[in-house]
Amino acid sequence: MSVKFEKETIKQTGGTIPDVSLSQTLKEGASTLKDGKHGLVHNAGVLVTGGKEMEGTKGYLAAYLKQLQTNPLRTKMLTSGTLSALQEILASWIAKDRNKNGHYFTARVPKMAAYGAFISAPLGHVLISILQKLFKGRTSLKAKILQILVSNLIIAPIQNSVYLVSMAIIAGAKTVHQVHATWKAGFMPVMKVSWISSPLALAFAQKFLPEHTWVPFFNIIAFFIGTYVNSVTKKKRLAALRKRYQDERGSRPDDYPGQPKY
Repeated sequence: MSVKFEKETIKQTGGTIPDVSLSQTLKEGASTLKDGKHGLVHNAGVLVTGGKEMEGTKGYLAAYLKQLQTNPLRTKMLTSGTLSALQEILASWIAKDRNKNGHYFTARVPKMAAYGAFISAPLGHVLISILQKLFKGRTSLKAKILQILVSNLIIAPIQNSVYLVSMAIIAGAKTVHQVHATWKAGFMPVMKVSWISSPLALAFAQKFLPEHTWVPFFNIIAFFIGTYVNSVTKKKRLAALRKRYQDERGSRPDDYPGQPKY
């Protein structure tokens, strides 16, 4: 009875199932996923740029570029402050450098935001403006190469020196000697990184970017380089602290000298 019932059930239901192959089902599913992904990317692009469907409505990128032209210094200050704070948080996360409460949002984060907004951005705004005015209207290859040389030999040392002094103060340096020692130890390594990255970034900006977007573009480049350097520095500092702690424990004298050891 059970066998007969099973056969009849299969026969009845078999007549109601459409003849659809497995490959066709998988193909339709993949097409649906692809369409959904395309729609997500498309919607994100519309939000950023405005898109053809929203002609006359500005996206976030257009609004940001407009702010760069109408309120250049304020926009650069907000951009640099935000990136500097994010750089510190990201570097702490990469290096696993937590505060005493176990959080990555350390006391350095608001200090880095203040540095980016009130020191780095205004300084970059002034120096890049001077550089652009010096070479305004000069588009020859010789002028572009000269602009890169001026940037690397004059502007970069000023910006890097201010950066190192600021980082020393943020790290807790209290005397001129401590600040100078930090600057002396870090100046040439930072300059070497600048001499590699700056010519490429400036050549790209000369070719593809309008002048009012140069400072934010350089801030983004500095964000990635600074995050890498900051994370490596944090890892080295943590490793040194662990080594010192282990050395102190290993060389600690016995609490009760002369007592037998068990």
